[in-house]
Amino acid sequence: MLLFFLFVILISQVSAQLTCDYSKVGNYTASSTYNTNLNTLLSTLSSNTEINYGFYNFSHGQSPDRVNAIGLCRGDVEPDECRSCLNYARSNLTQDCPNQKEAIIQYDNCMLRYSNRTIFGNLEFQPGYCVRNLSNVMDGDQSKQALANLMGKLKGVAASGDSRRKYATDNVTTGNFETIYGLVQCTPDLSETQCNDCLDGAISDILPCCNLRFCGGGVRPSCNIRFENYRFYKQTTVLDPEVKEDEVEDEIKIAESLQFNFNTIQVATEDFSDSNKLGQGGFGAVYRGRLSNGQMIAVKKLSRDSCQGDTKFKNEVLLVAKLQHRNLVRLLGFCLEGNERLLVYEYVPNKSLDYFIFDPNMKAQFDWESRYKIIRGIARGLLYLHEDSRLRVIHRDLKASNILLDEEMNPKIADFGMARLFLVDQTHANTRRIVGTCGYMAPEYAMHGQFSVKSDVFSFGVLVLEILSGQKDSGIHHGENVEDLLSFKFSGTMATIMLMLDSYSLSLPIPAKPAFYMNSRTRSLPGSSESIIKSAQESENEVSVTELYAR
Repeated sequence: MLLFFLFVILISQVSAQLTCDYSKVGNYTASSTYNTNLNTLLSTLSSNTEINYGFYNFSHGQSPDRVNAIGLCRGDVEPDECRSCLNYARSNLTQDCPNQKEAIIQYDNCMLRYSNRTIFGNLEFQPGYCVRNLSNVMDGDQSKQALANLMGKLKGVAASGDSRRKYATDNVTTGNFETIYGLVQCTPDLSETQCNDCLDGAISDILPCCNLRFCGGGVRPSCNIRFENYRFYKQTTVLDPEVKEDEVEDEIKIAESLQFNFNTIQVATEDFSDSNKLGQGGFGAVYRGRLSNGQMIAVKKLSRDSCQGDTKFKNEVLLVAKLQHRNLVRLLGFCLEGNERLLVYEYVPNKSLDYFIFDPNMKAQFDWESRYKIIRGIARGLLYLHEDSRLRVIHRDLKASNILLDEEMNPKIADFGMARLFLVDQTHANTRRIVGTCGYMAPEYAMHGQFSVKSDVFSFGVLVLEILSGQKDSGIHHGENVEDLLSFKFSGTMATIMLMLDSYSLSLPIPAKPAFYMNSRTRSLPGSSESIIKSAQESENEVSVTELYAR
């Protein structure tokens, strides 16, 4: 085999010197199949072939005339700039290395190589070169140690990258107040160990090669490093975690385990009979059911005009199913059958909270200990949704009828989750469509569609007042006057509220009167000149809002 390498040693960012190594491994003729395959393969670089994350890997032809090519652009190079660099490399590679079966060329922004042997996934140490840069003057023990520390740090970051990109940049300031900027990169087809080994070799070659003075880095076929006393790279976005095939398979298995057969649900609910109907909300009717194994379930039959696409529906079910807390109604699964979409929940035997606190006979049996227990349980559930779960969830329709009570009168929050996702780290948002129940909605949400975790805190405050007073927010009678229950509101967080509930000696702030209250109107009682405020009670139980929250 005849080995032929063409390599560019950088002198500066604008000039380059070509160096060829004629260790003769093999060549081809102009009329050969190998030449045809090579031209076909390299021509794809000038087409619209996708270059994923700056890495190009392609093969063409059959052995022994098969051609394998790898192209790598620096991690901060834009796609158009990457393609332009690779096209320039392609032109020079075939022009300056005619009839050679193996060649490699390196520029500041890209590297291109081809061979008649397998090169994808193989660690290549040779040819290796130091990159000289006459404008780079770094010397002294402090500079050497700072550079060694920087390169060691970058090596670990780059090697731990995934199959899309193994690239890292950073800078360090020496004891002489000199800033060194560094970059390391491996071809992403390497394993973490291979990338580590390649960068180790390139880093160890720096000192004997140029002793840091007038030196700018080192390059090898599988990796390269560069350092300067000025910032030579651009900022890059952090890639989202790569979804691995086994993770996708796990998600599919989970989805399959959560999916119920429609006939099973139909039998369990006695064909959704009225006798099993538990209630009707804005998002659909709820039915009681019993599975063949005796397990009781609650089935929400979603209204057809509120349905999403099948894929999005399944994805959101998977997200909501992961939200598990003793103060949340647990989602057991779902069902898709034609136009029918069902959500299957755990069955909570007692009725909703409004039945107990607003009924004259039932609320008389509610002692203060029970009310405190319920308030604290609701607060714990909201705190989990807002801060402790993998997904930050804003309920947007927290009210007494959405709090279910189990056999021990423990509260469970219902109707949370099925939501469009927030962006990462977003803590509030706007919406043109207002959903929820008037009287429970925060003014900024009712007026402008602005919602955040504090929107739920406002609703929680209304709910606490209702639990304590046994009165609906629609009005409290004081003689001839009817006043809103919301004569004050507390604007805090669920973490602060939990601190208040769990503390016995905490000094509480004096409630402040709200600046305004939405959706209200005044009228006078018959035979009275006094005005009252009355709020319309309308509920539309739609999806909650979910926010991705890194943990």
